Amino acid sequence: MKVRTDIVRMYKDIHGWVGIISGLALFVAFYAGAITMFEEQLQRWASPPTSLAAPVSLERTPELVRAVLAAHPEAARGYQVNLQAGHDNPARVSWQAAGDGGDEHGARRTFYAALGTDGELQVEEHGPSPVAQFVDVLHQQVGLMLDHEIAMPIMGAIALLYAIALVSGVIVLLPSLVKDLFALRAGKNVKRMWLDVHNLLGVFSLPFHIVMALTAVVFAFHDQFYDAQEATFAQVEERPAVAAAGPAAQTARPVETASPVAVVQSLSREVPGFVPVALAYGQGRDGMPSLRAMGRDPRYGLRGPTYTVAALDPASGAVRDRDYLGGQQDGWGATVTSFFALHFGSFGGTGVRWAYFVLGLGGAFLFYTGNLLWVESRRRRERKAGAVTQTRSTRVLGALTVGVPLGCMAGISVTLAAAKVMGASATEGRHSLVYHVVFAGFVLWALLRGSARGAVELLPVTALAMLSIPFATLLFASVHPAEMVVVDLMAGTAAAALVLAWNATRRRVGNGPRDSVWSDRGPAAQDRVRVMKG
Repeated sequence: MKVRTDIVRMYKDIHGWVGIISGLALFVAFYAGAITMFEEQLQRWASPPTSLAAPVSLERTPELVRAVLAAHPEAARGYQVNLQAGHDNPARVSWQAAGDGGDEHGARRTFYAALGTDGELQVEEHGPSPVAQFVDVLHQQVGLMLDHEIAMPIMGAIALLYAIALVSGVIVLLPSLVKDLFALRAGKNVKRMWLDVHNLLGVFSLPFHIVMALTAVVFAFHDQFYDAQEATFAQVEERPAVAAAGPAAQTARPVETASPVAVVQSLSREVPGFVPVALAYGQGRDGMPSLRAMGRDPRYGLRGPTYTVAALDPASGAVRDRDYLGGQQDGWGATVTSFFALHFGSFGGTGVRWAYFVLGLGGAFLFYTGNLLWVESRRRRERKAGAVTQTRSTRVLGALTVGVPLGCMAGISVTLAAAKVMGASATEGRHSLVYHVVFAGFVLWALLRGSARGAVELLPVTALAMLSIPFATLLFASVHPAEMVVVDLMAGTAAAALVLAWNATRRRVGNGPRDSVWSDRGPAAQDRVRVMKG
């Protein structure tokens, strides 16, 4: 297809600048997002075994609930009956309460309850490891250390830039699409090889990236879209209330609620194929009882990453609100759910999740190669303009292209391994601290050492960070028996791939063109000064 040269040049500039602005943040989002495809398995791997007694049967759950409410009346505001128990759900009943300071809007503590063999109530505060949730937040907020309400609009802006980069990239590639689509020219021209890899990844994963860009914008401005809808339409159905409510819940009139057994039986009759995994009993904003069922239906996409929600009648267990149930939604509900399902990969079973995992890693690599190409092209333009040495901006961009991706990979690996080390004392804040210390250290090292030396020195450290995951499994096997060994196998495979990349990078740094950003010889090496000095 023929496109005017000036148009191609314009869109090439747009593609380059938009990509360099958003590429590093998108690497973090896609790498962390690929890991969240197996969030449940990761949580089982990371969560320590519980000391609670085995979960009581579903028939005895009302007895456990009565014991919990007698000892902890605050649980009446909202408690959850877990229908499937395991490391990620260590007890039949769990609930949340305010922190020690009593601030309802601050950090909340989660408690888990069981009945001992003697019928006595057992309560533990620690439960599933929060590390999987932290990785998910990292993905949602593109690695930004900001409050969620601040980070999400920024993420939305990055997603919009991402969409612009996709459109401009396709326009740039159109003139040579047929000729260069399957070309992968390996040889002395390393830049050409990376360009071929970048184009190949971009074209074949384009539908996936379009879905990710559009759905990310929807998620980022989700509340604003609902506010606009409420301002536009006079009658808007209220969204389902959460299980926990405010102080008004204290005045609720006692109402007999359906037992978990009755609820499960009612769901099997009303919604065949829907598999409930948890029931959330609570009190709504008006103080009246509320009941929700969380579960999944393999025939339909899910509203959440791992489950969808149905609002039930607290007294009978009958389905009251089907807005989130696949196959029973109106057009608007099905459209909204499709955005969630397409982004989360929560449809089609395990095969789709593995496909999303591979596409997520491929997306992260796409942004990495894009940054490599942009920085190298910038350096070539500087040489043509007469600049013998690299400019500070080129050195900084090259260093960030090394430090941010490797820092993200190493930081996630170390904080995953730390889940086994911290055990029951793990919190999302502690995992965040571990990750960001490692991440900041990698970025700072790359800035100080430069892109070439930084890559050679940080790649083996990243491989060691990957190996810390199976090492932690072996080290704590006696107190935290190995489960989901696929996590350890994948970490070992990634470490081996990083070692191969390290060998290739060493050859490139030592034998590549002397004036390349990625060279450690000649003019580029002589120009390597401390970036912080300018």
